Amino acid sequence: MEKYELVKDIGSGNFGVARLMRNKETKELVAMKYIERGPKIDENVAREIINHRSLRHPNIIRFIEVVLTPTHLAIVMEYAAGGELFERICNAGRFSEDEARYFFQQLISGVSYCHTMQICHRDLKLENTLLDGSPAPRLKICDFGYSKSSLLHSRPKSTVGTPAYIAPEVFSRREYDGKMADVWSCGVTLYVMLVGAYPFEDQEDPKNFRKTINRIVNVQYKIPDYVHVSQECKQLLARVFVANPSRVGSITLFDLLKTTEYNAVPCIMSHYQRRNM
Repeated sequence: MEKYELVKDIGSGNFGVARLMRNKETKELVAMKYIERGPKIDENVAREIINHRSLRHPNIIRFIEVVLTPTHLAIVMEYAAGGELFERICNAGRFSEDEARYFFQQLISGVSYCHTMQICHRDLKLENTLLDGSPAPRLKICDFGYSKSSLLHSRPKSTVGTPAYIAPEVFSRREYDGKMADVWSCGVTLYVMLVGAYPFEDQEDPKNFRKTINRIVNVQYKIPDYVHVSQECKQLLARVFVANPSRVGSITLFDLLKTTEYNAVPCIMSHYQRRNM
């Protein structure tokens, strides 16, 4: 640990504490996730390290190294100065379709790369998507604690993730396609960016998880009248949110990457550059 110095604490959770650290030699700021040695270092932590360190992509938080102390295991990662995408939406209320498309394309690019590497994330959500802090923010996927590699691990069948983002087949307690479950979570993320609310949550009773799950299983959602989005966007969401566990007819990441309406990053980048001049 001699190579890093503490700048400040930046978060905490069930895993332990996250701290902003500085490399004494290079002066690079890094995020360090501390996990207490003992029972908390389980197979999820091992998966997180093995899977995350194998990934190198502009839209994935860069894994740097693992450091051991007498009391903790610390995962050292790239620091995303822009914070969570969730915070940005909370501050804005909701995004324009152009802004949502800008971030959605980056999300799909990062997830598609994970799938190419045979890794499904299984906990994609706004809180696990960070921003690098640049004027035209680059999205960075983080937290691979629930991830699975089809090369190293069994096919997923456990119910993991955050209820509002979980695909219907994940609740079946049978084996499911983790990659298709990731696509569903990407669709939820797009909806929240556009609407500022979760698609399957009752806004009058948001903590009623049974009702949320029932709506997910039956694919009961709608886009409010006050939210104006293109027909292409509505069609895209309709192809992502498909109830059939085999997801016959639903859209794949390959389809999403080909969808020109949601892959038009250059013009949106120029929009950001103009807005930040």
